Amino acid sequence: MPEQTQETPVTDAEAPATDGDAVPADAPKVIPTGHTMAERLEQLAQRKAAAIHAGPPHAIERQHSKGKMTARERIDYLLDDGSFQELDMLARTRAPGTPEDKRPYTDGVITGFGTIDGRKVCLFSQDFTVAGGSLGEVFGEKVHKIMDLATTLGVPMIGINDGGGARVQEGVVGLHYFGGIFKRNVDASGVVPQISVIMGSCAGGAVYSPAMTDFIFMVRDTSQMFITGPDVVKTVTGEEVTLEQLGGALTHATKSGVATFVAPDEKTCLDEVRYLLGFLPSNNMEEPPRVDTGDDPERLVPEAGELIPASPNMPYDMKKVIAAVVDDGDFVEYFPMWAMNLVCGFARIDGYVVGIVGNQPQNLAGVLDIESSEKGARFVRTCDGFNIPLVTFVDVPGFMPGTDQEYGGIIRHGAKLLYAYCESTVPRIQVITRKAYGGAYVVMNSKSIGADLAYAWPSAELAVMGPQGAVDIVYRRELAESPDPASRRAQLVEEYTERFANPYLAAERGYVDDVIDPADTRRVLARSLDLLRTKREELPKRKHGNMPL
Repeated sequence: MPEQTQETPVTDAEAPATDGDAVPADAPKVIPTGHTMAERLEQLAQRKAAAIHAGPPHAIERQHSKGKMTARERIDYLLDDGSFQELDMLARTRAPGTPEDKRPYTDGVITGFGTIDGRKVCLFSQDFTVAGGSLGEVFGEKVHKIMDLATTLGVPMIGINDGGGARVQEGVVGLHYFGGIFKRNVDASGVVPQISVIMGSCAGGAVYSPAMTDFIFMVRDTSQMFITGPDVVKTVTGEEVTLEQLGGALTHATKSGVATFVAPDEKTCLDEVRYLLGFLPSNNMEEPPRVDTGDDPERLVPEAGELIPASPNMPYDMKKVIAAVVDDGDFVEYFPMWAMNLVCGFARIDGYVVGIVGNQPQNLAGVLDIESSEKGARFVRTCDGFNIPLVTFVDVPGFMPGTDQEYGGIIRHGAKLLYAYCESTVPRIQVITRKAYGGAYVVMNSKSIGADLAYAWPSAELAVMGPQGAVDIVYRRELAESPDPASRRAQLVEEYTERFANPYLAAERGYVDDVIDPADTRRVLARSLDLLRTKREELPKRKHGNMPL
């Protein structure tokens, strides 16, 4: 019989349908299939070459002209050299009615696994040069498979997002597969770290998958996230707004609290993803990796105490206290541009990863408000989910007063931070540096809500409220009847301060375990964390608690 061939069209992929790009005239039309192994390997090589070059040259050039890398370039830059193993490389759309020359390999998303600093990760990278990176049936199946693999193996899942949402040509199918992604995000939550890297416009339902992951990275000027775009906003509300104003990186980093980290360019962004992973375990059954930093855990930190001003009403930078205490001053701040009255982030003490939470007196005097409570609650739960001990530095004058806060639900939102601390089972240490007033003191990881160890500096003030406010309430009648109320008030404030605005009454009752020299803070924390490393605590058996969301 004569030798038969199987003809398989392989073309350069079309760019997004909205661009109207045509398939290059010189694109190969068929790849003959031979019978010998050499012929079969040649056919395989041609198919894989077609998959690697699925996007047409002009679409790639357009990507580069915007300061953006291609999907494959991003993977190659992020992962260890030569470690990427692609999966479903030869998958193609099977949507009815799709011409053979409109079925590029990969279907607009690249999936696979590799290593970062030798540690395994799974990832997908949306390819905007192929059908605009839009999600159809095959695209969705590929993402489902890699997410399932990450959860099953217990390795971090990284999604690089640069796509146009659901593929219009495939109708409701795309929406169905988006739903499958959302469900997998929830199933993997608290099991493996999930990181979303936004490197283009992410709109509509596509934003909800990143929103349910643990960390969102964005790039200035080239990445956006929004539910509805500027055109729809103008049609519905009459409001004119640009892409960047509506959903740009700085908008989400400073106003909405959506973007955890913002980078100036894509390479810096991917560098930061690699760096963050060094502070996270691969899954919830493992401990974060320890690094020998060479920084002596017994090192004294006299500069920490020197930061506290003589006047209790003067601000100071809590981040400088943190930098003095942790290994090499290395602190990865979480949401650094949002809710800045509360500082959160990852660091190491004696080489072990810790989560740091601290009130920031430089911003709103370090009070707790709606946004800082939400930020702190999410961070505390992230650390608790991934076995990262918590160290809390307290200098809090209370909750933010005012109608805006009350109408906005400060009670409900503040309870989120309280709930997060109460349910956490990782080692928890409190260090009170200065003010610890009222309910806000209790919320900030006090002994009464389960802190394992609590320490205070001599400058600590533990009281129901500040001396001035307390005197005005307790001695209101006496002050009103005094012939010299100003002098008497000053005297009473001094007496109240001497009696209550110190750590010693709390120390007498065991509400703090020790009052320490600020210079000893690092070594006390190192010894305490070493002690608590064997801590085991089980929560009551239940489906889940009802957090005040």
